[in-house]
Amino acid sequence: MSPTRSTTPTPTAASAAKTTRQPGRVAFVGAGPGDAGLMTVRAVELLAGADVVVIDQVAREAVVSRYCRDDVEVVDAGHGDHGQPLTHAMRAKLVVKAAKAARGGLVVRLMDGDPAMFNGLAEEALACHKADIGFDIVPGVSTVSAVPAYAGIPLTSSSSPAVHVISANDRAVDWSSSVADSVTVVLLGPPEDLAVALGKLLAAGRSADSPVALTEKGTTTGQSTRVSTLGKVASVMKTVEFPALAVVGSTVTLRESLSWFETKPLFGWNVLVPRTKEQSGSTISRLASYGATAEVVPTISVEPPRTPQQMERAVKGLVTGRYEWIGFTSVNAVKAVREKFEEFGLDARAFAGLKIAAVGGVTAEALHEWGIVPDLVPSGEQSANGLLADWPPFDEVLDPINRVFLPRADIATDTLVAGLQNMGWEVDDVTAYRTVRAAPPAAHIREAIKGGQFDAAVFTSSSTVRNLVGIAGKPHPSTVIACIGPATAKTAEEHGLRVDVLAPEASSDALVDALADFGLGLAAAAAEAGEAAVRPSAKKASARRRAK
Repeated sequence: MSPTRSTTPTPTAASAAKTTRQPGRVAFVGAGPGDAGLMTVRAVELLAGADVVVIDQVAREAVVSRYCRDDVEVVDAGHGDHGQPLTHAMRAKLVVKAAKAARGGLVVRLMDGDPAMFNGLAEEALACHKADIGFDIVPGVSTVSAVPAYAGIPLTSSSSPAVHVISANDRAVDWSSSVADSVTVVLLGPPEDLAVALGKLLAAGRSADSPVALTEKGTTTGQSTRVSTLGKVASVMKTVEFPALAVVGSTVTLRESLSWFETKPLFGWNVLVPRTKEQSGSTISRLASYGATAEVVPTISVEPPRTPQQMERAVKGLVTGRYEWIGFTSVNAVKAVREKFEEFGLDARAFAGLKIAAVGGVTAEALHEWGIVPDLVPSGEQSANGLLADWPPFDEVLDPINRVFLPRADIATDTLVAGLQNMGWEVDDVTAYRTVRAAPPAAHIREAIKGGQFDAAVFTSSSTVRNLVGIAGKPHPSTVIACIGPATAKTAEEHGLRVDVLAPEASSDALVDALADFGLGLAAAAAEAGEAAVRPSAKKASARRRAK
C-alpha cells in the first residue's frame, strides 16, 4: 500500500460520499513509541475506520500500512511543504482543516507516544473545541516509560524513588530540583536540545559521574543505546540521531543485567524473505520476535491455470461424491479451491463426508480460516513424504471410493501422486494454479542482495532459491543462508551458495528458530573472544572499510 501523503487535506473517496455538512470527528490517538505492536486495541479499531490520518514527527507509514484502509489519506503534521517543522498552532490548524474537509468522516490524529505528554494535545483539542468539532482521546504507551524499558532501564529503584520527566527544549526548567542522585531524569527532544539540556543539568550541580543512557529509535529493531556519564556525554551527543531519549540516574547501571531487547539472537538483523507477503506473515512475525526485520521479495507469481475446465470438473466431482480424499499441499491450493467454490456459489459445507489432508501446519491454518479442520496433517516431516507416511492405504472394505483429488501447482513433483497410487488410490492430479517467476525487485534491493546488506536469507523451497537467483542474483557470501530442508539446501549449493543453517523440520517456524540459534552461536563465539557481537552485514561493511 502506498497511502497518499500531503499537508493539505482533501476529502477522500469515502468522505466525499458523505452528504452531511457536519465536520468530521477527530480522534487523538497515541501511536506509542515506535513498535507498531504496542498500539492499543482502541487505536487499531479507529485506524481501521479512518478516512484521514494526520501523522506526527516520527514516520508512521508502517502503522498506516498495517492498520488502515488502502484508500486512507495521510496528512503530514510534522513538516510543512518546504520541510520546515510545524508548530503546535500550525498543527492545530491542520487538524481542524482536515476535520472540516472530512464531512462526517473520521480523522485520526496519530500522535507519537501518548497524546497527553509533550505532544500539543491541549492546543489541538482546544482548537477543535473552538471550531465545534467533536473529538475523542485514546491514550497510548508513553515513550517516557517504554523506551527505557526496552533499553533494560527501570525508571525507579529503592535508591532512586523519584522520576523527573523534562522536555529538553523547555527553557524555563528549574534544573536544581533534579540534581539529587535519588532522582531519575528522563529527557525527550531532538539531539541538539538533549545536548543543551544535559549540559544545564551538569551545570546545575548534578554529579559528573551520573550514568547517562542515550537511546535512539527506541522500541524498534533499529534501537541503539549508548551509556556514558554526565561529564562525558557531550562527545557522544554529536552522533545521536532523532528520535532519541536520555535517562540520567543510577538505574542506568542496571542495563548491564536487564537488557533484554537489544540482546535478542537476531536483534538488528535484516533478513531477506523470498516469498510473497501473503505467504510470509508468520515468518515475519517470528523474525520480529527474535529482534529482526524482514524484507519480503516475491520470487513467484501465482496465476490461474491456462485452461480452467479440469479444475471445474474436479470441483463438481467433489460435490457429487466422486472423491474419498482431497489433499492440499500448499496455501495456494487452498486459495485456488476456495476461489472456485465462491465462483460456483459453494461454501465449506460441500466438504461434508470428504476426508481432508493438509501437508503441514501453515496449510492447515489456511483451512481453519475457511472453517475446515483437516483429518490428516503429517505427524513428522511436513512434506509430500511426511504426508505419505501417515496417509492410510486404500481398503476395499473401509473405503467406499478409491479416488483422491489433488489440487496442485503446475510444477509440483510426482512424489505424492506415485506414492498414493502405490497404496491403491486413484489420483486426479489437477493443476489448480500456475507459478511463474516474479518480476525482478527494485534496483536498490538487487544491489542490497548482491552487496551483502542483508544479514541472512531464508529459503523455504528450491523454487525460491532458483527464482531469487534468477531475478536478483546470488546473495553475497557474507549473507547467512538458511534452508528449510535438504532438498532446498542442495539447490542452494548447486547455485553456489554456502548453506549455514538447516531447519530440523520442514516448517517456517523451525527455520526461523534455527536461524536464531545460529545467531546465538555467533554471539557466544564473539563473547568467548572478548568481542562485541557484530551482525554479518556490519562485519562485511567493516571489512570493506579496512580494505580501503
